This record gives sequence, C-alpha cells and structure tokens, in this order.
Amino acid sequence: MFGRDPSEAARRALEFLQQEGRTQLLELGCGQGRDTLLFAQNGFCVTAADYSQAGIRAIGEKARIAGLTRNLTSLCLDARQPLPFADQSFEACYSHMLYCMALTTPELERLSCEVRRVLKPGGINIFTVRHTGDPHCGAGIHRGEDMWEVGGFIVHFFSRQKVLRLAEPYESARIAEFEEGGFPRKLFWVALRKA
Repeated sequence: MFGRDPSEAARRALEFLQQEGRTQLLELGCGQGRDTLLFAQNGFCVTAADYSQAGIRAIGEKARIAGLTRNLTSLCLDARQPLPFADQSFEACYSHMLYCMALTTPELERLSCEVRRVLKPGGINIFTVRHTGDPHCGAGIHRGEDMWEVGGFIVHFFSRQKVLRLAEPYESARIAEFEEGGFPRKLFWVALRKA
C-alpha cells in the first residue's frame, strides 16, 4: 500500500532536519521501515517504534542486511500510551500518517504533548496527516469525529484548525500541503518546534 521507497514526507523531513543540524530521531509509526532506513542511511541515530511486532522484526532484518544496526534501535509500542522515554531524550520526532490512524482528538492531543515532553529544547516534531480536502474524506462509513472507514481502513482527516490545535503546546508551526500516491492522498506536512 505504501511502497518500499522512502516517502516524499521523509525526504522533506530529512532535508529539513539536516538544515537544522538534528541527527537524533524518534520515529513513531515506522511500519516496515521504508522511511526509517532513509534516516539511518544518512547518519541519523534512529529509535523506530510501531504497534506491529512484525513491522519491528522487518526493520531489524532490513537494518542488519544494510549494515545499519549501529544507527537503529527499534521497539514495539502503543502510541496511545505514555512514551517510554525520559524527558528531553530526542532532538526530533517524525511520524508519517500515524496521527491519521483511528485515534481520537484527545488521544492525539496526549500524543502531541508526550512527543513534546521527550523532545529536547528546540526539538522538532514533524508529522503528516491526510487533510479534509482529500477525496476519501466524507466517503465510506463515518466512524466519529473526522474519521471515515474506506476499504476496511479507518482514517482520521484533519482540518488546518485541528493541526493548529495540536500545535498549541509548541513554540511555532510550519504547515505545508502535498500529495502522495496514485489516489492521490492529500496531506499536511507539519513541523512543530519546542520552545
């Protein structure tokens, strides 16, 4: 569904984080690691986390084959729970479409605050979400809030206002729109900076 090559979102994040001089990264919702490996191959020290144990095993195997095990730590976790990291542990966090999973707004607000907690001062939280201009928004079965089930998969769609709501605990927000895939999916690319 998502491909094997790194996403456009990850390429943008890589360039942005390199310009910022950040190399210590937490990736939440890493899936099978297509973006994780891009960061590790470019010298980042990556802690990659996902809900799927199978995905975590796949990343470990890919990292071993690519000789990247020194740059990569992977673990299974549920992003709805408090993050198992000390305060100010990371320079940056990256999540591609994790926030548009079947998570409620209160769960997303808690996650955003947890990410802020584990970021160092000046740390960057980059995430992407499908926005309400996406062709699938409003299609399929309504599952509450701005969530719609299409093809058996629930997607939480975001207005700009909802993105700004998640940005409230941060010092600044940069929001850009982009498209991905053959549908195409319409997304927001968001970079938040901790004070």
